[in-house]
Amino acid sequence: EEVEEELLLTRKKDECESDTELGTTNSSDKKTDIIMNNKSGKNKMRSVFLQSLSLTFIAEWGDRSQIATIALAAAKDPLGVTLGGCFGHSMCTGIAVLGGRMLASRISEKTVHFGGGIVFILFGIHSFFFE
Repeated sequence: EEVEEELLLTRKKDECESDTELGTTNSSDKKTDIIMNNKSGKNKMRSVFLQSLSLTFIAEWGDRSQIATIALAAAKDPLGVTLGGCFGHSMCTGIAVLGGRMLASRISEKTVHFGGGIVFILFGIHSFFFE
């Protein structure tokens, strides 16, 4: 069934592309259009999921919180540490996502980059003089 559905989607997509090239449209099969949109939505969600998973994994690997979690797990119940760490990280990430969305709706990306650059320079100057 899945193979047949994929073939149907491929044919429909090819027809839509050829109709677009010719300047004609044929949207008689609404079900196929809906399935194609759902497929692309699933692919986008999968792509975003994999990007955020890899970014978070790489960014968090070997940082101070991971070292502290290792030390805590050595002294306390590992299951409790695992559950608490997952819940705490989920809360922190959720707040960051919601805050980022609200910030993006109010401030341009260029302003955020500029502000981040200024803060980065200030940290550099501080570490140069006060280290």
